[in-house]
Amino acid sequence: MKSGLKKTVLVTGGAGFLGSHLCDRLLDEGHEVLCVDNYFTGTKHNIRHMLDHPFFEPIRHDITFPLYLEVDEIYNLACPASPVHYQFDPVQTTKTSVHGSINMLGLAKRVKAKIFQASTSEVYGDPEVHPQKETYWGRVNPRGIRSCYDEGKRCAETLFFDYHRQHDLDIKVARIFNTYGPRMNPGDGRVVSNFIMQALRGEPLTVYGDGTQTRSFCYVDDLIEGFIRLMNSEDGFTGPVNLGNPTEMTIKELAETILDITGSDSEIAYEPLPEDDPQRRRPDITLAKDTLGWEPEVDSREGLTATVEYFEHLMKEGLA
Repeated sequence: MKSGLKKTVLVTGGAGFLGSHLCDRLLDEGHEVLCVDNYFTGTKHNIRHMLDHPFFEPIRHDITFPLYLEVDEIYNLACPASPVHYQFDPVQTTKTSVHGSINMLGLAKRVKAKIFQASTSEVYGDPEVHPQKETYWGRVNPRGIRSCYDEGKRCAETLFFDYHRQHDLDIKVARIFNTYGPRMNPGDGRVVSNFIMQALRGEPLTVYGDGTQTRSFCYVDDLIEGFIRLMNSEDGFTGPVNLGNPTEMTIKELAETILDITGSDSEIAYEPLPEDDPQRRRPDITLAKDTLGWEPEVDSREGLTATVEYFEHLMKEGLA
């Protein structure tokens, strides 16, 4: 680690939705940021406002191949995270989680860097326990259409903890629950972006199932604060730590809220539920509260309004 407070920080997936917000935050804190992305789901639009920053450096690279840099900290966020993207090339999705983690862990081992893994609530699968605690092992289908992501992320966690035990690597593992906000990809197939784009275009809002299934939506600024607090937590605290909003909302309630915010006349259209789609997903964030002093602060209507405004801006620029 370099002397002083300024660090060189590598963010994989740095041009993505979460990664670009994290890069912003790290630059604001005075660090040098190396943004690695292969632009499969990330976009230059997300980082173009940072390109002239003297401490920001974009690097086009796929982390399934080794990377040789000198850094102090690594945030490993690289992986397509929405079904429409991770199911497009499921083998590559698994390789990104598994080979990508091996490469980033190897880099961290070589340069003695602290490394953060962006894991996911999908490691819990379609859970039988509500809310989900970090001690719950999950209920995951290893052969389904979502398995490339779910099992890839589970294997990545295994690799992180084995590197920690075998090589005394300083790791931090966050399990991320549904997150939304500006810079979401309008075509990522996630429910928030789907509903907003359908409402703004005057199309029916597609609700799968009867709309009573619940999700817990966390605004991006709150999540990034959790990232920073976890990375800066005391030595020896590895996680995994749930980061998400424990307030549940039904999918139908979400649709109705977005219709109200946008003022759209769109109707709600019901379609069959996709395979392995969980009925409930809600984090128990007791560990994050007790250890990191973290919990979400942004009200859902406030966050959804900011997200709608961002998508309206994309449409005006012809980017959505």
